[in-house]
Amino acid sequence: MNLDLLFKLRLVIGRHGEMDLAKWWNTKGQLGRFGTVAVRRGFPRTHYFAQARSVFAVAANRCKEVFDPPGSVTLWHLDEQIEEAFDARWEYWLDHAAEWQAFFQQIQSISGTDLSATLQTLSLVEDTHLGLLSKMRRSAEGRAVPLTTIYVSFRQARVNPHSQT
Repeated sequence: MNLDLLFKLRLVIGRHGEMDLAKWWNTKGQLGRFGTVAVRRGFPRTHYFAQARSVFAVAANRCKEVFDPPGSVTLWHLDEQIEEAFDARWEYWLDHAAEWQAFFQQIQSISGTDLSATLQTLSLVEDTHLGLLSKMRRSAEGRAVPLTTIYVSFRQARVNPHSQT
């Protein structure tokens, strides 16, 4: 699992979902310039990560309110093994906060509501993946993509490597 990529995706989706952009969860510019100004004084070296933690928590809570069937996963709630690895990696990212500054600054400047274009601009998705996504069926309200297979965690896959899911 590429935890740095997961972190970047959570940052971009987190910023995209804020009230001043896609209006998916109730934070407004927390990962934008306003959030930086508000948080930097209390956390001069790690303010970007404090902002991220805040938005991640709100996004996870909102996703749980809207979609939480048993055994499901979202970007904000993956299987236990991945979430533990992500949390363990957090300390490393804090120790190397300066290396993330440029990416956080790119996140601040996200505007508009075209998530695909944003992901493409930041080199987080390939054209082939966007092509596949465009062919997927959307939910009735157009805000979700129902998947036709059952999610199998890494742990389950190791127990039954010949699973067809």
